[in-house]
Amino acid sequence: MSNTRIERDSMGELLVPEQALYGAQTQRAVDNFPISGQRMPAAFIRALILAKAAAAKANVELGQLSESQGKAIVDAAQGLLEGDFMQHFPVDIFQTGSGTSSNMNANEVLATLASRLLGAAVNPNDHVNCGQSSNDIIPTTIHVSAALTLHERLLPALVHLVDVIERKALQVHPFIKTGRTHLMDAMPVRMSQVLDGWAQQLKANIAHLQDLLPSLQALAQGGTAVGTGINAHPEFAARFSQQLSTLTQVQFTPGKNLFALIGSQDTAVTVSGQLKATAVSLMKIANDLRWMNSGPLAGLGEIELEGLQPGSSIMPGKVNPVIPEAMAMVAAQVIGNDSTITVAGQSGNFELNVMLPVIAQNLLSSIELLASSSRLLADKAIASFKVNEPKLKEALSRNPILVTALNPIIGYQKAAEIAKTAYKQGRPVIDVALEHTDLPRSQLEVLLDPEKLTAGGV
Repeated sequence: MSNTRIERDSMGELLVPEQALYGAQTQRAVDNFPISGQRMPAAFIRALILAKAAAAKANVELGQLSESQGKAIVDAAQGLLEGDFMQHFPVDIFQTGSGTSSNMNANEVLATLASRLLGAAVNPNDHVNCGQSSNDIIPTTIHVSAALTLHERLLPALVHLVDVIERKALQVHPFIKTGRTHLMDAMPVRMSQVLDGWAQQLKANIAHLQDLLPSLQALAQGGTAVGTGINAHPEFAARFSQQLSTLTQVQFTPGKNLFALIGSQDTAVTVSGQLKATAVSLMKIANDLRWMNSGPLAGLGEIELEGLQPGSSIMPGKVNPVIPEAMAMVAAQVIGNDSTITVAGQSGNFELNVMLPVIAQNLLSSIELLASSSRLLADKAIASFKVNEPKLKEALSRNPILVTALNPIIGYQKAAEIAKTAYKQGRPVIDVALEHTDLPRSQLEVLLDPEKLTAGGV
């Protein structure tokens, strides 16, 4: 028993690891929820620690804590964030639905450290948790962690991806390829037009995410247990948001209706929906790259992605599109995360949502996964792929769909006959058109010029 100590809470005594900074309530959660072995995300814990520091500063301003108590809590929080703080937060994601265990974990760790700094007792509930409830600090932390991760990770990654795509579009502008609808040959397009389409998809997603930030930066803090603000100073919500904004350099505000922010997780559901939309866009881009890279002999072979690793344990020389494949798997995971958040968002029973930890986990997972994979897609797939111009020209020269440009002159029916003959005989459409119309080759060359057709024809 020499490696444990006795801690006490409102339910009695409990043995806790001797060196642990946390106390009895955290240990109860560790004992009660040996479910997944997954801890709450580091981004969430970081935001929770920052929120505790902001709360301490606000409570000192409002006379709810002494200056020395508040300073000790703030210093303890800063010290935690400068080190490997996650070792002190062992609580499983699958815990009490309010996240009370994680809140008390933070309260106990900060109280231990603050007590050491102050040389006097700092209480987890009375001091570190002053003016707060798990029911408002955990919804607040979900918003704060998601907002910070969007600002710091995902939005910069998506902007970088757009920049890389647009630079690549300039490089590949001279190349013209066969367009495809229904995976079947269609009218020609410039490679730059394909990439510009991708860039616009992502710009729209960036704009939608940015539009959601004000809602994400509106906080439940100050509502305490059910939204009424019991045991919190009337000015606590405003002071808390001011202090947190200073600590993070992101503008946070008190929510307009704290009952809504505690009783529901509609903002998280909405943000997750937009993350899903972003994942769908990225999956489309990844699959376009995979198709264009397919082959190289029996597929489209229009581009060659950077070779990053051997592609088979049995087939020598095989190289696979591993980055687009990873991106597609990320997209699938984000879509799954959104389903979890959607179900969890329905668990806002009366005055409290009781699936907060799993919402936090899945929301932050989606943001982090999209951020990391977007940079990889930019730097190891799009920036470095090479265009196979001979393959593009070969396909274009034999594409009977080019006959579409003759519709206004010879009519749809005649053009269809020429296309079918060209398909059947495997001949260039210009040669077949020369035989079946009175148009001279010089005029056909102008009408069927792929470069002109990418700009809407002549």
